[in-house]
Amino acid sequence: MTREIFTADHEAFRETVKTFLAKEVLPHHERWEQDGIVSREAWLAAGRQGLLGLAVPEEYGGGGEPDFRYSAVLAEEFTRAGASGFAVGLHNDIIGPYLTGLATDEQKRRWLPGFCSGETITAVAMTEPGAGSDLQGIRTAAVDQGDHWLLNGSKTFISNGVLADLVVVVARTTPEGGAKGLSLLVVERGMAGFERGRNLDKIGQKAQDTAELFFNDVKVPKANLLGEENGAFVHLMTNLAQERMTIAVAGIAAAEHLLDITMTYVKEREAFGRPLSKLQHIRFEIAEMATECAVTRTFLDRCITDHTAGRLDAVHASMAKWWATELQKRVADRCLQLHGGYGYMTEYRVAKAFTDGRIQTIYGGTTEIMKEIIGRSLLA
Repeated sequence: MTREIFTADHEAFRETVKTFLAKEVLPHHERWEQDGIVSREAWLAAGRQGLLGLAVPEEYGGGGEPDFRYSAVLAEEFTRAGASGFAVGLHNDIIGPYLTGLATDEQKRRWLPGFCSGETITAVAMTEPGAGSDLQGIRTAAVDQGDHWLLNGSKTFISNGVLADLVVVVARTTPEGGAKGLSLLVVERGMAGFERGRNLDKIGQKAQDTAELFFNDVKVPKANLLGEENGAFVHLMTNLAQERMTIAVAGIAAAEHLLDITMTYVKEREAFGRPLSKLQHIRFEIAEMATECAVTRTFLDRCITDHTAGRLDAVHASMAKWWATELQKRVADRCLQLHGGYGYMTEYRVAKAFTDGRIQTIYGGTTEIMKEIIGRSLLA
């Protein structure tokens, strides 16, 4: 089916992204996976190419283009290239809206130019050892000390945790406030008491630095409160739809790419004297996956259109995230099976996609949380 949601400008941007990936990412990605971290030079290169801060106003060095379709192009091409370690989507689409939508003019002048140039790499610290999707379980706390907040606690599974120069921390500022007693505090590299733990060893996305963060009597200036005091819950809920859409877009792009390379493989690989593609079971497997991808793509493109127009609600974003990422997981498993023993070899794209993509149904809200959101909306 022909996709109709992109214009000539979007497709020109797609070619720019492909060129960037070929020049600045793919030649280095294997080394980044060995190192467990993407080089800072790559972030600077992305800034020079105009791939960071797409929606940030031009006066701060950004692209000045809030059209989410550009972010969708970026997510699709990074996914198809297998560039799983370079968290541009996290930087642009998840953290970016907090800075552009909540920051004061002074904060924008202070943080956004570096955000767009790649000099200031960002992270958001929400998950704790004892609290994931349940915000009420957050224990990291900040006590009002007059001219600053005194921050104590720890976070884990923080993407960009090692590289981050600026971390948006979800902290409890009202002890008895439950989920509504949380605030967003911006912690910057070099603040006394801010420490990073080990770069966590994951089963996939090896080039993506993921760390534990520790805050021991960190003095966070009052000028680093992002948004309203005790307003973190509302702020987080406002931006979750875009976060889940970014993940969903990557999910369907991964499924489609895996299907493409598997179709090529079964045409070339022979068994019992003929190509695998001549076996009815193989054709049925391919037919099922192709149909599921086509149906999902149609729904995702509608969600992209609605989100770009400001019409996408949290329920449909949750549907997109759940369905696309679970499809990605199923397709990765089935495509690996069709590759046989070769699918288990890390040199094959399908093996890497199998491990890299497994996190998709977990971060940004698990599949179970997505179903709960959808179910509540239908049975309220």
